[in-house]
Amino acid sequence: MEEGRSVQALHVGSYDEEGPALEALHKRFLPDNGLAPAGLHHEIYLNDPRRTPAEKLRTLLRQPVRAVA
Repeated sequence: MEEGRSVQALHVGSYDEEGPALEALHKRFLPDNGLAPAGLHHEIYLNDPRRTPAEKLRTLLRQPVRAVA
């Protein structure tokens, strides 16, 4: 799989609590760094939710980006 330039953040906690991390990524980090989304974000799950307590789940939130002209 090839997606090109992207940024990512590590979220630790329940999947239901990812919203603030994604909001910070989209509303603060990207604009502050001259970037804009270049497609939909996706998630990479680093733990098995059947064996990991929700507060210890680790998820990479990855957003393809492009430079803002």
